[in-house]
Amino acid sequence: MKAWLYTSTAGGLEKNLHLDPQARMPGALRDDQILVKVISASLNPADYKVTELGGWGTVSKVVVPRPATPGMDFCGRVVIAAPSVKDVKRGQLVYGTIGIPSQFGSMGEYLITKASTTAPLPDGLDPDDAAAVGVAAQTAYQSVVPYVSRGDNVFINAGSGGCGIFAIQMAKLLGCQVTTTCSTQNAEFCKSLGADEVIDYTVEDVVAVLKGKGQVFDHVVDHMGTPEALYRECDAFLRPGKAFVQVGGPVSTFADRLVRPSFLGGGKRKYVILLFKNRKEEVVQIGEWIRQGKIKVVIDSTFELDDAVKAIERLKTSRSRGKIIIHVSNKETSSGGQE
Repeated sequence: MKAWLYTSTAGGLEKNLHLDPQARMPGALRDDQILVKVISASLNPADYKVTELGGWGTVSKVVVPRPATPGMDFCGRVVIAAPSVKDVKRGQLVYGTIGIPSQFGSMGEYLITKASTTAPLPDGLDPDDAAAVGVAAQTAYQSVVPYVSRGDNVFINAGSGGCGIFAIQMAKLLGCQVTTTCSTQNAEFCKSLGADEVIDYTVEDVVAVLKGKGQVFDHVVDHMGTPEALYRECDAFLRPGKAFVQVGGPVSTFADRLVRPSFLGGGKRKYVILLFKNRKEEVVQIGEWIRQGKIKVVIDSTFELDDAVKAIERLKTSRSRGKIIIHVSNKETSSGGQE
């Protein structure tokens, strides 16, 4: 198959990728697995952060055997299913995520994934939009939906990133008031997604603004880990008994906020580190919301497979507004029945 491969990430993943037109196909299927020909893939920061862990040291090699292909999120066509799989048919269009970086990722023509975490593509849902659901939309779902009720006041730190875009829309869909942070240039964009109030972190002291409101928030989602004092001071703006959910940020921030007790300057509210879980029912629900127009997929840019290195470079600028999509193969020619 045609796939982007790397054996090292020294100096950055994007500097080590090469396009192999005769790359090795994934191996035999196990129970609950399907082979998918990828039509569209979308990128996430974990696609390079996990593989670059330790400068391609021992930990990275254990997590992702080499040579390997980046990418987790996909929409594609089923080529074949394991005999135990009964509810997925050959030739069916499906979407989802493999959930963790793998040796055979979505920046290659074929991947293996679990049937139990993969959803059928609904009529009217574009493969590019479906490919964007995987990690970011499910992460937003898991950080917001289990915690909020209609009328709640929600604060989302970093609303213009991949997860934040979905989190704002989901909170609004569930009837919440949403306050978020972003830069000056993204303020109107976040409001267009439904944010009721935007705090511009480039000109305002985010923690001071929040503390000035008093204990008015019912839920906090932090995608950044900054400002450093956000969790430590959150009892001034987050109601008692409510949760502060940490989605992203430096590893040191996670560790400090998790282990520092309140009497030594730690936070006084429930601290939850979100551990992503890949669930078919959530993929289905998010896809249905998108199909119904209740959730909008924001696509920053699209690239053809031959230009996928440019897609990684765009991702690493941290300036993308929405999802980065790679067209891996043509929808019309991705026929599972002919492979």
